[in-house]
Amino acid sequence: MKILAVNPITTPEYSLWWGRRINDNIPASSQEDVRPIDEHLQVVPSELEIIKQDFKKKSSEWGKKIEQLEEEKMHLGLNVDIHKLEAEELRKGKNKAEENLDSLKIDYKKLRLSMTTTGLGKTSEQWRALEKNLLECQNEEARLKARVVELEKSFHLHYSRNSMIELRASLSKIEELKGKIEELKDVL
Repeated sequence: MKILAVNPITTPEYSLWWGRRINDNIPASSQEDVRPIDEHLQVVPSELEIIKQDFKKKSSEWGKKIEQLEEEKMHLGLNVDIHKLEAEELRKGKNKAEENLDSLKIDYKKLRLSMTTTGLGKTSEQWRALEKNLLECQNEEARLKARVVELEKSFHLHYSRNSMIELRASLSKIEELKGKIEELKDVL
């Protein structure tokens, strides 16, 4: 029979080990260490399968980014079209105002000529009203011309600055993402 001397140097782990030992140092198996057979037979995915899953995930993310960039490109194109339509509308308004002004000037000259040749005269109040109307038309024409110039500048500035830069950036991003996809396909 073996005797165990207990002294203050023994630790709780040693006492536990000593209690479980059978046949001189062979510990008995306990139910704590038992695992089901399913855990032992669990299939671990291969490195290639993991890479394929990562590729599918990244490819999906890049596809979403490409769709987002293409949608932004479409919105920019719509903004440019809207500005073109507004500028065209203002040009038409300006042309119509110029035609009206020219027509008024011609009518005014004809009226003055007929007045001087026939000796008929209008009252000074009527002349003032005609002159006031002519001045209003000239002011309106000047205001419309200034507005057209301002909108054309805004249109060209917006179109040249934003559209080209953003389209180039979008295209470069798309090309970069396509290149990465091709690299990943080559790796697989």
